Amino acid sequence: MADVKEALELCSECGACLDVCPTYGPDQVMNLSPLGRLRAARQIFQGEEITPEIKESIYSCLECRLCTGSCPFEIDIPEIVYASRVELAATGRGPLEPHIHIMEGIHKLGNSAGGAPEKRLDWLPEAYSPHESSTLFFAGCIASYLAQDAAASSYLLLKKLGVDFMVLPDEGCCGLYYMWAGMPDVAKAHFEQMASGFKQQGITRLILDCAGCYECFSRQYPAVMGSIDFEVVHIAQLLPALLKDRGIEVAPGGTEVTYVDPCGLGRLGGGIYDEPREALQICGVQVSETRGNRENGPCCGGGGAVRAAYRDLYLKVAGSVLRDAPSHKLVTPCSFCQFNYSYAARKTGGDKEIIYLARTILDALNGSSG
Repeated sequence: MADVKEALELCSECGACLDVCPTYGPDQVMNLSPLGRLRAARQIFQGEEITPEIKESIYSCLECRLCTGSCPFEIDIPEIVYASRVELAATGRGPLEPHIHIMEGIHKLGNSAGGAPEKRLDWLPEAYSPHESSTLFFAGCIASYLAQDAAASSYLLLKKLGVDFMVLPDEGCCGLYYMWAGMPDVAKAHFEQMASGFKQQGITRLILDCAGCYECFSRQYPAVMGSIDFEVVHIAQLLPALLKDRGIEVAPGGTEVTYVDPCGLGRLGGGIYDEPREALQICGVQVSETRGNRENGPCCGGGGAVRAAYRDLYLKVAGSVLRDAPSHKLVTPCSFCQFNYSYAARKTGGDKEIIYLARTILDALNGSSG
């Protein structure tokens, strides 16, 4: 707490963070900006009255970390926001009702999408056949229920490229939502249960299709539990080597797409920028870029539990990315981003098509002699 208060005192309100914040950008409302969030945090930690405006400021943060890189004092604003959420939850003034509803779903149904547990593998493109492996393809809640082509295309591509793995009909939820809601104790219990389940089943490696799941397993789990005894990889990391090993050669000049970097694979600790682009290029796909990319890549608007509580704000953030994309087709290696951009395209009347990375590569391979 002393570190948080010290960081709050560093801010000179220079405004550098305003230029990059995706929630401030659409309407330039100070309450929805990094500065507004630091002001709200001060009020929370000074014991002042918690107004609806303070809650809105804290819970509307996407935790995308674009502001962190712009701050001349290197203030970790998302960590301060997280500490504020923890404080609100610890004192019974948070999280928000939509967040509580989703967490109840994780507890009762084993997923954050409100899906029926018995339909967890409805995405599977073939009949489920139990197969033991030390590698688990972990589809995640969103790909299992709301962006099923991400799971299906990843499954088919991994099989096509000769990867040995298994799937589970009751894989569970990574638990990232508990961290977003500011409930680290609940998250820790969930993380430990998940990690214990992996160990009991002999799982030593996870392959993921969701950047949120990747960020949770690779960063949050060791941060909360101290260490993990399984390897965490995103499918995008595997593809260049797998494609080269298979001798895949596709003539250039294929479809043109705009590649969109997810926060969870980049700024949030993964630094996974080159591998997905390389995989697309190996398969002959022409890659164009968003206005901000790599470490400055845009946020889909759904992170930090914002989509559930502030739907209009999420649509504005996602809609701005869609409008700025130079190609009709957008490719993302994150099932959560795919769902958020696809939903936003439908709701805002955009004509952009959002495709999961594995589907783009699978289609390129199926259309070639490779």
